Amino acid sequence: MLRLDHLTVIAPTLAEGVAHVRACLDLDVPFGQRHTYMGTHNHLLQLGDMTYLEIVALDPDAESPGRRRWFGLDDQTQVRRDWDAGRRLRGWVARTDDIDGVIRDREAIFGRKVPLPAIAPAFDFAIPEDGSLPWGGAMPSIIDRRGKPRAMAAIADLGARLRDFSLEHPDADRVATLLQDLAVDRPPAILPGAALRYSARIDTPAGPRALH
Repeated sequence: MLRLDHLTVIAPTLAEGVAHVRACLDLDVPFGQRHTYMGTHNHLLQLGDMTYLEIVALDPDAESPGRRRWFGLDDQTQVRRDWDAGRRLRGWVARTDDIDGVIRDREAIFGRKVPLPAIAPAFDFAIPEDGSLPWGGAMPSIIDRRGKPRAMAAIADLGARLRDFSLEHPDADRVATLLQDLAVDRPPAILPGAALRYSARIDTPAGPRALH
């Protein structure tokens, strides 16, 4: 069983990501952490039920991680292209307790298991060899926290709660079939569309809002 872990706004810069989420949700999402092992950094927001929102970007002050970064962040041209086209909620992460079983025979989609950090790893993350999003972002990235739940107390709770999220895709039937085969709990609703595009409905203290 795969479970929704978090949604990802993939931004050219953290400042742009935070400004976008503020415009959508009327919430200022605080800084989360630096991933020195991946050369990225983020802001984090709880969304209820052990899920959260991550605004993630390449860290310009970080050293090269010596491998491809996650979430396609090495390809800044594509990140900017998606951003300017309004594709800002760009993906999601699903958690499992058996990452080997999930990616077995599916490495062409999800990539290989990477223990992180490399020294004293705390979790495993599946990353394609080129660092791209799984199946262009239509499939979730896979995380295995090695039996330890995410420490939600370290993530800001500003009263936002995820109602649901959806994915428009040109090959909606195939995406839906792949997600069904993976037995994902709380997957996005899959809708036909001209291009890949995510949208989330989120309840906030100011009322319901949409994040895209």
